[in-house]
Amino acid sequence: MTHTVLVTGVSRHVGARLASVLAADPDISRVIGVDTVPPPSLTRDGGISLGRTEFVRVDLRSPDIAQVIAAADIDTVVHMSLVSAPSRSAGRAVMKEHNVIGTMQLLGACQRSTTVRRVVVRSTTAVYGSSPRDPAVFTEDLESHEGPSHGYAKDAVEVEGYVRGFARRRPDMAVSLLRFANFMGPGVDSPLTRYFTQPVLPTVFGFDPRLQFVHEDDAVEVLRRMATEDHPGTFNVAGAGVLLLSQCARRAGRPTLPLFSPAFRLLGDSARRAGLVDYSPEQVRLMSYGRVVDCSRLEAELGWKPKFTTGAAYDDFLLSRGLHPLGGVRH
Repeated sequence: MTHTVLVTGVSRHVGARLASVLAADPDISRVIGVDTVPPPSLTRDGGISLGRTEFVRVDLRSPDIAQVIAAADIDTVVHMSLVSAPSRSAGRAVMKEHNVIGTMQLLGACQRSTTVRRVVVRSTTAVYGSSPRDPAVFTEDLESHEGPSHGYAKDAVEVEGYVRGFARRRPDMAVSLLRFANFMGPGVDSPLTRYFTQPVLPTVFGFDPRLQFVHEDDAVEVLRRMATEDHPGTFNVAGAGVLLLSQCARRAGRPTLPLFSPAFRLLGDSARRAGLVDYSPEQVRLMSYGRVVDCSRLEAELGWKPKFTTGAAYDDFLLSRGLHPLGGVRH
């Protein structure tokens, strides 16, 4: 039975939603949410009520997280605090410290704990990278021909290495590693959702990548199940099916602007410096080669499938932004 849950990254949308769902579960005694900034307060226009979640301001890079875990007799830790893009104020170096050093501190605290018995870590399918030599579909046991060498994806690869080491040192704990496709839905604000809301979508000339998304509702449900049941292992999480980038553009009613790869990168650098859209090197590769993962291991483990397909998740996002095909007809 799950008694006391710690959720990191609770000021971000999916982390806040998860804390809210867990706090509403009568079988869970306490939910403690930690982050460097307080979560958004409840608003009338769809804000998230964290219910009885207790918020504690903690920087995961500091040893303070160990004191929080010890003081509250935490038995389940859900680590949602991976940052996918650097903030304009902090920069890439701080992002890497938060992701990698923060995870190391958290896992160190869990390893020393006498009460923690379940650890769930949010990762990303970006660990597979994107290259022209990739398999058509990645299973959890496959590795990319060209592993990520930049940003968030590289951080996630390092984080996963520490998680696997932790699981070997503490075989008595149920350690779950979840590789999520890009989150999509009404409440998601990410480099990819910002890309799709631009008036014109730059694309890489000659490429039409296959993309996968996971709806925020399904992401929260997977995390809830992992936080309340033992499902050790590594699992891909994505909605069924794929969308080509050209299909995404048509559904959004957005014209595309095909650019040769160097020009796309140059535009991405300019947009990133201006704080408009983050075209990280890994996103440029995704926009060239795409990425598709197999989720049959997750479905077999949970006896459950995401409610939203990749297409339905994207459509729900478009609806929330008032985007629709030109002429109103979807093909």
